[in-house]
Amino acid sequence: MTLNDIQSGESAVIKQVHGSGAFRKRITEMGFVKGQVVTVVKSAPFKGPVEYRIMSGTVSLRRNEARLIDIDIAAPEEEIAAHPFEPIYKDRSGLSEGEGSSRKIRIALVGNPNSGKTTLYNRLSRSNERVANYSGVTVGIKETVFSYRGYEITFTDLPGTYSLSAYSEDEVIVRDYLSNTQPDIVVNVVDAGNPERHMYLTTQLIDMGVQVIMALNMYDDLRYRGDKLDISTLGRLIGVPIVPTIGRQGKGIYRLLSRIIKVYEDREPVIRHTHINYGKELEQSINRIESELEQFSEALEGQHLRYYAIRMLERDDYCMHKLARYEEFEDVRPVITEEITRLDQLFREDIETLISNARYAFIAGALKETYRKGKRDRALSRSQKIDKVLTHRYFGFLIFMLILFGMFHATFSIGQYPMNWIEAGVDWLGRNLSALLPDGILHDFVIDGMIGGVGGVIVFLPNILILFFIISLMEDTGYMARTAFIMDRVMHIFGLHGKSFIPLVMGFGCNVPAIMATRMLENKRDRLLTMMIIPFMSCSARLPVYILIAGAVFPGQAGNVIFLMYIIGILFSVVMAMVFKTSLFRKSEAPFVMELPPYRAPGMRMVLKHMWLKGAIYLKKMGGVILVASMIIWALGYFPREVELSRDYGQLISEKKAQLELFEGYGQETAGVQVMDSTQLSEEIQDLETARMNEQQAGSFIGMIGHAIEPVIRPLGFDWKMGVSLLAGFSAKEVVVSTMGVLYQVSDSEENTVSLQEKLRDEKYTSGERKGQKVYTPLAGFSFLIFVLLYLPCVSVIATVGRESGSWKWSAFVVFYTTFLAWFASFCVYQIGSLF
Repeated sequence: MTLNDIQSGESAVIKQVHGSGAFRKRITEMGFVKGQVVTVVKSAPFKGPVEYRIMSGTVSLRRNEARLIDIDIAAPEEEIAAHPFEPIYKDRSGLSEGEGSSRKIRIALVGNPNSGKTTLYNRLSRSNERVANYSGVTVGIKETVFSYRGYEITFTDLPGTYSLSAYSEDEVIVRDYLSNTQPDIVVNVVDAGNPERHMYLTTQLIDMGVQVIMALNMYDDLRYRGDKLDISTLGRLIGVPIVPTIGRQGKGIYRLLSRIIKVYEDREPVIRHTHINYGKELEQSINRIESELEQFSEALEGQHLRYYAIRMLERDDYCMHKLARYEEFEDVRPVITEEITRLDQLFREDIETLISNARYAFIAGALKETYRKGKRDRALSRSQKIDKVLTHRYFGFLIFMLILFGMFHATFSIGQYPMNWIEAGVDWLGRNLSALLPDGILHDFVIDGMIGGVGGVIVFLPNILILFFIISLMEDTGYMARTAFIMDRVMHIFGLHGKSFIPLVMGFGCNVPAIMATRMLENKRDRLLTMMIIPFMSCSARLPVYILIAGAVFPGQAGNVIFLMYIIGILFSVVMAMVFKTSLFRKSEAPFVMELPPYRAPGMRMVLKHMWLKGAIYLKKMGGVILVASMIIWALGYFPREVELSRDYGQLISEKKAQLELFEGYGQETAGVQVMDSTQLSEEIQDLETARMNEQQAGSFIGMIGHAIEPVIRPLGFDWKMGVSLLAGFSAKEVVVSTMGVLYQVSDSEENTVSLQEKLRDEKYTSGERKGQKVYTPLAGFSFLIFVLLYLPCVSVIATVGRESGSWKWSAFVVFYTTFLAWFASFCVYQIGSLF
């Protein structure tokens, strides 16, 4: 009988785990070991993954993966007897110790994903690193230095990892850092709500022989549930000092720092050199290999030989390659092979599984003597109640789509009010500066170049903040992890991993951190495939363009059009995933093994802080790339000044102004003008000024560029100004808006303020077969939006793809294929639409 055979609410005892390679390694590390009780919680929509409760946590597996786990039916109340706690204590001579005479301490923060590690780091360093309630948020190494009690302490925040087995990119980073850097102390952050599962990493750190201090984080959750843990006894049993902390409240931080100094100064009595007892036969093999490795102790620079011996039995490629550089290792290799063969024949079971079982037996034995669970798990119960609605097997997908629809509609509709206020402020600033500055190049540079460019983009800040606020809520509550659970079945159809959906949703905020978040995917194929389609996720930089064009062309349905653009982006991503699945990435798929964190009430202070930090990045662009781009666009459009015009616009405008002054001063008859009122004269003056500006721009450097690319973009329904805006958007998509703000300027004589949207709405062709027709028709506007959605990402995204993929050829590929796809899609939209 397999785990897939039992229904929701039923429990069973794990008898054996089949499968091989990455799946078996990961699933045993997450607690699916012989003798553990596992309970079915619920199924995802569309017969997707199944959520299981094991070791006080929840993990989701696909059904075909659940079939690889043999079970025995057990009553829910049945208790599995813990393995007797039989560690091996050694003297401290083999334990790496801090340099007591040095006043510098190097600390590494290591822990499971979503254990609150980065929250602790932020509290310790007063930093603002990104945190969220799902795994894979920390995607690189963060470092901070500060002073405490006369010591210079360097804290390094490493990515979350379930083990040191190098199953994923994050685990490789952690393992390499600990092996190569060898910090003085490792602070192992453990979730107090699930110590049994999280302490698996602790046992590996013990094997590694590093100085460990356990930060028992989210300790308030443990007390809230009524659990009891004898911290001092547990610390003495495993030889590791334990400090309870509540990272999000900053509690226990100074106790942790004091304990670090105490350990570094070798004044901590709790520390003992503990060995996990792997049983007689395994210990015999470990000891034999360890003795053979003695000759490499100098080459390994003090690293623990026992750790290497265990890794050799686990067939760890990294350790093998590290020692294979030495000729002497060829004498050791046969011994390793002999011991592995002996154990395989003796136990008829995978050695990695034997070692994992022994580690969990060590943990269970220690907790049996020190840990007492409360009568009910309130936090989990609360999460289950919420999940009954949000991840319902029939309505979960619909609810998720409604949340997305509400997010994008709120971004436009609610953001419209503060957007109008900022727009009015920008107009007020422009009018007042225009009155103060004398006519000339400086006046035009400040008003048309700087304010026209930057002001056209900054008005969309409220919309950006609203979008980031809602995404931060999804991240901090834990709902973001559920999106992968809900969507795995759908994503699987299109060749994507369920976890890919998290970076894709993050892409709605910014594509750069979304591409970095692909590190949470264990399979390189899945990482590359996800990177290739993330650019189709409408990032916040595209949002100002959507709002501008949709508001100008579809004023009554702008919110729906914007939502449609996001949906089209998702559809293009899944279609391209199917194409890539059958062409570039034909490899076996990775298993879906994902932890679902409990829901947590989002701290409004942190949500607002995250929102503002992301909004600050948008503001920094105003004074950086957008300002520079606006200045360049203005200069290209302003020079050369000697452009041959079709008419003497200066003379014509002067005559009309003189007529208007006479009309206003003496009336129509005295002025001798054949007009009904002054309004028509004003409109004629404005038309002449607009025509002069258009001809001046057409003959400028930017006009030359625009007309050069016009044959390529004309079939898409674009004029040269739209083409230039798209070219400028390569640096950052917001520059599309700032470029339009510079190009679509009107005369300074304009008395009534006209928004950029109104200018686009009224823009007409001034020459050619389309002369007099509107430029931004609904069809041309929609074609333009499609192009903005699909065409090449900004420079930052291109650089990130190259860095994360390990090859710049993938960056070049993204540039080429997204641009071609954008042109082809816009061509089809405009040409087919023109037939109707």
